[in-house]
Amino acid sequence: MNYRVIGVMSGTSLDGIDLVLTEIDFQNDTDFRIIVAESFPYSREWQKKLEGSIDLNPEDLNKLDNEYTVYLAEVIRRFIQKYDIDLIDAVCSHGHTVKHRPDLGVTFQIGNLPKIASLINAPVVCDFRVQDVELGGQGAPLVPIGDRLLFNEYKYCINLGGFANVSLEDGSERIAYDICPVNTVLNYFMRKLDKDYDEDGKLARTGEVDEELLKTLDSLGFYKKKPPKSLGIEWVNSEIIPLIEKRDLEIPNILKTYSVHVARQIAMCLDNDPQSKVLLTGGGTFNTFLIEEVRSRSKCDFIVPERQLIDFKEALIFALLGVLKLRGEINVLHSVTGARMDHSSGRIYEP
Repeated sequence: MNYRVIGVMSGTSLDGIDLVLTEIDFQNDTDFRIIVAESFPYSREWQKKLEGSIDLNPEDLNKLDNEYTVYLAEVIRRFIQKYDIDLIDAVCSHGHTVKHRPDLGVTFQIGNLPKIASLINAPVVCDFRVQDVELGGQGAPLVPIGDRLLFNEYKYCINLGGFANVSLEDGSERIAYDICPVNTVLNYFMRKLDKDYDEDGKLARTGEVDEELLKTLDSLGFYKKKPPKSLGIEWVNSEIIPLIEKRDLEIPNILKTYSVHVARQIAMCLDNDPQSKVLLTGGGTFNTFLIEEVRSRSKCDFIVPERQLIDFKEALIFALLGVLKLRGEINVLHSVTGARMDHSSGRIYEP
């Protein structure tokens, strides 16, 4: 059976909303075709709102949730109108993560209010993380079910976005976990220079590695934990940013040191076998300096796919998660999140 759906993703790096129109075919092996995809950048105003959302009181957060749901619906409608899209089975939307503290039983994504379905006049499948946390899981990462079904020719699937995460088969089970923050940290320091990101890692390349900072970063307790484990922006704000700012370094030195740190943490997750294929996706894949650092630390066969897949893999997989929910099939793996069982997560809203 064929499904024609729109996948919608907003990540922690705050660069914008990714939308993909895809057809997913369940006839033999699960297969997909991306018909059209586009990213709608956030305005500086929305970036600031989302950046500050973690500190809002419940009343203001509720107000932002309503405002963001309307905004998200507008972006989805614009995408539908621009590409003259009709006859879709559903819109499958991640929303935007504001709070993620699974250790406290909390995960909250804005933009998932029931009214979104009536605002875009289409069925919506959304809010994929809450049920997993209720079942004792981390609520993340959710992408590995898509790695297993759509990209099983690779030993490792690594996404370099706001955070780096890895997904792989371990015996009969899929495991996955967050490796370390990436663009949440690099972009934070670039914004101090009034830039959204370090294009190609050019500024990082000019810096010097601060060995003391590198050693401190590498020794953080999170890296010693066994999976399942996941990270949120709260950890970045409380642990990483103050630790870096305490060193009072020039920004190029921060960027270079942190890029080396990321590359080291990624290499430690891999088996260093030249036969092991690693699929790299996410915005960090365009950071040439970072990719060079990763490649220099592992003999694995790193594959950077076509740009469309780099940019839209997560939106594509949230489309798949939505379809699996519509089919009543498992879309979250307990071996990945640590929940009590595999389950079919998400909410379905009709217009």
